[in-house]
Amino acid sequence: MPSLEDELFPSTPGKFKVDRAHNMNRQFHRCFASTSTMFLWALFLIALTASYLSFQSFVDSGSRYFSASWGGIQWEKQVRNSAQIHRSGGMSVLVTGAAGFVGTHVSLALKKRGDGVVGLDNFNNYYDPSLKKARKSLLNSHGILVVEGDLNDAKLLAKLFDVVAFTHVMHLAAQAGVRYAMENPNSYVHSNIAGLVTLLEICKSANPQPAVVWASSSSVYGLNEKVPFSEADRTDQPASLYAATKKAGEEITHTYNHIYGLSITGLRFFTVYGPWGRPDMAYFSFTRNILQGKPITIYRGKNRVDLARDFTYIDDIVKGCLGSLDTSGKSTGSGGKKKGNAPYRIFNLGNTSPVKVPELVNILERHLKLKAKRNIVDMPGNGDVPFTHANISLAQREFGYKPTTDLQTGLKKFVRWYLSYYGYNNRKGLQ
Repeated sequence: MPSLEDELFPSTPGKFKVDRAHNMNRQFHRCFASTSTMFLWALFLIALTASYLSFQSFVDSGSRYFSASWGGIQWEKQVRNSAQIHRSGGMSVLVTGAAGFVGTHVSLALKKRGDGVVGLDNFNNYYDPSLKKARKSLLNSHGILVVEGDLNDAKLLAKLFDVVAFTHVMHLAAQAGVRYAMENPNSYVHSNIAGLVTLLEICKSANPQPAVVWASSSSVYGLNEKVPFSEADRTDQPASLYAATKKAGEEITHTYNHIYGLSITGLRFFTVYGPWGRPDMAYFSFTRNILQGKPITIYRGKNRVDLARDFTYIDDIVKGCLGSLDTSGKSTGSGGKKKGNAPYRIFNLGNTSPVKVPELVNILERHLKLKAKRNIVDMPGNGDVPFTHANISLAQREFGYKPTTDLQTGLKKFVRWYLSYYGYNNRKGLQ
């Protein structure tokens, strides 16, 4: 058997150079032809792959376009119709958290007086989403569109501002609740900080820039012991992550006001209650448990001191929100560039009449005509504070804020709604 060396280098004299050159040339042409063919095939495959990817991208884009909950000519028409202003000097308002408790009431009040309103809500499951869906249906029945989407979806926000030149933003979307922060802290950062920044980024780049009114919280007063709480009091001792994110929001909004000329108004709400309220709030869960014959847990502070809250009825909060919008002033920037100083304001919105929690239960018992099974325990270290009390003189001076509903009257309205909504009105003694 010839060796590899024999095959490459024949032993017959005189034939080596000729045969070797001939064979090498033939192999070179064969190799070149093979390489050319492979190159052409490679080009063909690359072109085929590129065509496929382009087509797939087109299909995916089309699929997203048709399956998305927003976008399209019909959707844009609905947004414009909802944002249409029906009064002289009215405003067009984007309400975030529109299917929430305060968001629903504010949206209805704005629409009722002739302002344009477009809602945004992500319908998360922090509490029963069916209640949020019911609020959405209520808003829809009054001609208010609620777009389902997340506050961190910058493309959605940009699209909304592309379709409508909003004059104002009422930012009420947030992850609420003090105790839940111990279970799911990331949700507070996602909604209350990242979501806020995403919204402000869109607002500062809008042309014209909207004025922004947003919900801070009385929780920012944290461990402050001076009462009543005033806007100038220290807020650097938060007692919960929720409070910390709201305090961070106040600092962040100040930055956007200073750098970009956004008109900013922050509202520190004090324990809002009323019809269509949040099931995680004490007055709501107390009502549910009393009706179901279940015990209720009432916390008390140090030295057996009863907790007290500055309970504020929803209609009074709505008045404060609308008053803040009406006096917000104009943003001074354009396309992300500041052209002058813009208003930066913070207001307390409370009832300025704190009530102890056991008295709240007494009132509910009278309205429900049932006795509560009380379980009194010491307050755990979960971020709650022993009392809240609002000084509302600044809001009174700036836009005439004046709460008019006491807890007795407000809870009576809430109980009437609760019994109707959950079907208790057909039960004897609960009409």
